[in-house]
Amino acid sequence: MNTPAVPASRTRPRTRGRRSATLTALLAAMVVATLGTAPAAPAGTTRPTATTCPGHLEEKADCYTGRDAGGAYYTMAVPDHWNGSLVVHAHGGPDFSYDDSSTTEDLERWAVMVDEGHAWVGSSYRRGGYGVRMAAADTENVRRLFVRHFGRPDRTYLHGQSWGGNVAAKVTEAYGGERGAYDGVLLTNGFLAGGSRGYDTRVDLRVVYQHYCRNLPRPTEAQYPLWQGLPANSTMTPDEVHSRLQECTGIDSAPADRTARQQRDLDDILAVTRIPEHALATNMQYAAFLLQDIAHKRLDGRNPFSNRGVRYDGSHDDKALNAGVARFSADPTARRDLSYDSDLTGRIALPVLTLHAIDDPQVFVEHEAAYRATVEAADRSENLVQTFTRESEHSALSNAEYANSLAALDTWARTGNKPTPRSIARACGAFDTAHGGGCFYDPAFRPAPFASQVRPRPGGLHWPAMSAAREQAWSRIDGVGIAP
Repeated sequence: MNTPAVPASRTRPRTRGRRSATLTALLAAMVVATLGTAPAAPAGTTRPTATTCPGHLEEKADCYTGRDAGGAYYTMAVPDHWNGSLVVHAHGGPDFSYDDSSTTEDLERWAVMVDEGHAWVGSSYRRGGYGVRMAAADTENVRRLFVRHFGRPDRTYLHGQSWGGNVAAKVTEAYGGERGAYDGVLLTNGFLAGGSRGYDTRVDLRVVYQHYCRNLPRPTEAQYPLWQGLPANSTMTPDEVHSRLQECTGIDSAPADRTARQQRDLDDILAVTRIPEHALATNMQYAAFLLQDIAHKRLDGRNPFSNRGVRYDGSHDDKALNAGVARFSADPTARRDLSYDSDLTGRIALPVLTLHAIDDPQVFVEHEAAYRATVEAADRSENLVQTFTRESEHSALSNAEYANSLAALDTWARTGNKPTPRSIARACGAFDTAHGGGCFYDPAFRPAPFASQVRPRPGGLHWPAMSAAREQAWSRIDGVGIAP
């Protein structure tokens, strides 16, 4: 197929194509990789191909897709009435597989940013599975690709959602100092505690679940350390893991249809892990498959997690729980590699605005407390504003709030006038009129410390989890981190 030249002007004739509607699987076959770090790839050798924009954007923007030199798919959108700014999107997950529809689906999900006049670009990342620095490098690479084909935007904003918040925060620290690269950062429902501490809640779920349910594995099946999530050679599917969760807790059944044992085990698991009932099934999938990916695919079978010294409480019998729950200690090199890959130093040199649902069931709002403590420890608080909403969704917040947040970030970056949570909340009404979705800000809210939600390990009360000095020292170790 001949690839049309990308127009240089901001008002262009339209081109149309065919868009794949295949959904990205949340949990699928994972890709094997080796230990290492991820430099930003070359800008790429393929030109973007014109395609049909998703949804209503077909009538107001030109879209392009392609695959970069590292193998990552990307989608770009340039609105007919482009305001000159670019949003670079870092998606959540981590997804365990991707295809050429992945980034187009992200564009459709955050189409409000294009509606507001911003160009948009997102990368699928070069492979599925865990790897924050890898994803950060691919995110930076897709920005460079956009610049190569469309020219440097007047302003460039970075947006990270969920795990993509961790990725975008890493981009901010690794590439934000490059002159003209980024002007501001928006992190929404971001996973901002980093991997070495942020996944402790799923480690706890894995061991607490097995203490009560004893069916993953069953006593008649081969036993394995629970920090693995699942064994490397496991053939279990997400449906089979969910079936065992249902068997133990009756999670899919009406309360009246559960046995007394199912209800008690469910109550204990929820109380001890502090995970809401409607989010338990999703968290259980990650506790099985994400831990498996990290331990086996990314860390060569080494264990980065520990629950030594943790006292679990909230059950009907805490003494029995703490006496019977599986315990393990981390391999220091595995923990170092996970920390180097994903933990944050807080050294931000750009305006960073966060937006987080107070009742987010997947990435607890206390991640924001961890990030604030990290940024404060780096003496960069002047670059951070955090906002919170009375919402209980994780994957998508109000369109009005996304548009409002970008506008506040743009004003901050252009004028140097730092907004406040209250001023941002006051401005939202006009965006609700334009885009809908409502405005649910709570300007007075402040999250409790991270340790109030996720039980700290010994030494885990102080932030940052990785200082800038430690990051620099670790960077000199050959093969440190997680491979791209």
